[in-house]
Amino acid sequence: MEGLSSYNLTPKPHPFLRTPLKKLYFSNHNNNASFKITAAAAPIFQLPDGRKRRKKFHKKSAPHSFIPLHSKNPHIVYRDIQKLAKEDKLEEALGMLDYMDRRGIPTNVTTFSALIAACLRVKSIEAARRVHVHIRINGLEGNEFLQTRLVHMYAGCGSVEDAKKVFGAMTVSSVYPWNALLRGNVVLGRRNHREVLASFSEMRAAGVELNVYSFSCLIKSLGGNRALRQGLKTHGLLIKNGLFGSLILRTSLIDMYFKCGKIKLACSLFEEIEERDAVLWGTMIAGFAHNRLQREALHYTRWMAEDGTRANSVILTSILPVIGEVFARKIGQEVHAYVIKTMDYSKHSFIQSGLIDMYCKCGDMVSGRKVFYGSTERSTISWTALLSGYVANGRLEQALRSIIWMQQEGFKPDLVTIATVLPVCGKLRALKQGKEIHSYSIKNGFGQGVSIATSLMMMYSKCGILDYCLRVFSNMERKNVIAWTAMMESYIECQCLYKAIDIFRLMQLSAHRPDSVTIARIMSVCSQLKVQKHGMEVHGQALKKDLASVPRVAAEIVRMYGKWGAIEKAKLAFEGVPVKGSMTWTAIIEAYGCSGQYEEAVHVFKKMMSNGFSPNEFTFKAVLRACEQGGFADDATSFFTLMTRRYKITAAEEHYSSIIGLLTRSGRSEEAEKYIKLRSVLALSK
Repeated sequence: MEGLSSYNLTPKPHPFLRTPLKKLYFSNHNNNASFKITAAAAPIFQLPDGRKRRKKFHKKSAPHSFIPLHSKNPHIVYRDIQKLAKEDKLEEALGMLDYMDRRGIPTNVTTFSALIAACLRVKSIEAARRVHVHIRINGLEGNEFLQTRLVHMYAGCGSVEDAKKVFGAMTVSSVYPWNALLRGNVVLGRRNHREVLASFSEMRAAGVELNVYSFSCLIKSLGGNRALRQGLKTHGLLIKNGLFGSLILRTSLIDMYFKCGKIKLACSLFEEIEERDAVLWGTMIAGFAHNRLQREALHYTRWMAEDGTRANSVILTSILPVIGEVFARKIGQEVHAYVIKTMDYSKHSFIQSGLIDMYCKCGDMVSGRKVFYGSTERSTISWTALLSGYVANGRLEQALRSIIWMQQEGFKPDLVTIATVLPVCGKLRALKQGKEIHSYSIKNGFGQGVSIATSLMMMYSKCGILDYCLRVFSNMERKNVIAWTAMMESYIECQCLYKAIDIFRLMQLSAHRPDSVTIARIMSVCSQLKVQKHGMEVHGQALKKDLASVPRVAAEIVRMYGKWGAIEKAKLAFEGVPVKGSMTWTAIIEAYGCSGQYEEAVHVFKKMMSNGFSPNEFTFKAVLRACEQGGFADDATSFFTLMTRRYKITAAEEHYSSIIGLLTRSGRSEEAEKYIKLRSVLALSK
């Protein structure tokens, strides 16, 4: 990345690196630099001295794998194939299998089982089909064990059709092939729980004796698709079949209820279980975390520790992000101490990455860096965690430099790393570095992914290069709602608001329909341009799609009518929202302010607090502006004190500007001077 040196990012050996680096240089291709870092050639082994006598080669000294296949016992060849399969060297294993077939040497069931397991691990459908051909050649296609394994293999490799063909040719007498088919549909996901239900119903109709694994697959599929009604039926069926006592199935039901958002049902089922293991506790903690109930997740972790159950690696990876989200640094340190105490976990790279992420989210970059540089085995994941920590704490230049340091240690940026660093290039307006990352994404096959493509579009729009945004958007093979919204957002970023409306219209003509985020953004554009006809059309669409009650959409509708001066329509829209939050209250205060009804804006703010809603920094910004324009100096000072003392909100520049301007115009210069001093203290702290 030669281009990065122009941004004071000259690649230097990092001060924390323990081993000296080789001489590095970067490859350039027509001024479009890539991320590839090449090491200078250096001999790894010393060349033998020609004058010394070379030892004669003896057949006995050759490695076992170099002995010709035809001179080996078939059972030894089977072991060799099985060893290659365990190492996922499928090409070599299949090559040996081809040789054996040509020689007419049969292959046993155990060898084929090892090959099927390897195909499952590497998810190679081509290799899977070759193995199936060899099974046919060896006359083992009627073997029920191998048939079951084949169904499992094809389903696991993503080819349910092939799995069904094998399954259809079987004279099914046991539950195992059925379970393999069920699991295949579950692994595929894609909201195909109906397929799983259909297979499950066929099993019951065929009189197959259902076991714990059958129900476990079904419940997992229902949970993943939030099919609560079918889940409740399955719960009843478990009780009827006498399988409700299984801890595995109870744990699966709890997981399903959490995924369906039924917290009370999950908790009541948990309380009925007397003997609780680490898997059950982990399911509860992960369920609370999934539903953003961080305090409950922490409470259950404490309860688990008091109950005498030791946290495993899965529980640790579930609880660390929760700690970061609630900024519970002290609890994080306790977890860190536990990880150090259990030596095995301290070596796990994903736990190390979780600790780095947790400390960075808590704003403790020093501890995060200590964990990172103290780890013996770093990975792309740990580098990405540190990089995102830099981004979260506003150290953007350091985040960009981390890409170089990461490669100097021999780690390639992955999809998540690229998606993390592209917004940094946009914020810094680092176009050259952004292009280099774009080039790297294309070369490594990341360019067509929606997350990378949308990040690229936003990066180019922030750099003011709309042509590149259009190119990225046009080259996308599969566009979705997110991609269309990103293209619209790119035009908004570059203040091409009418073109943003055109993109919205084109999106409506396509197969994709706008979601709540798209509707909210286009309403913001309509309110800025004051295009009432189009704004009302979008409002109609929001009502038709039942999106008008979504907080963000509802707030934009109220704000839009307020900016147009149609305060009655804004009030109607506000009153039509069934569950009002801070966002909607802020919007109606802004609407009254835009319409010149400043007293009413202050009255609504007081009503909001009396109804038990907590105002945020944007609410205070709106009410202080209304006070400034209405000349309500006493109310403004009262609200400012309320903001900083009661709600512990740090005053921003806009809050200070409103109150200082108001006090100065009201002739209260001494009070204004006090706020000017406070603002200077704020500026120095930054």
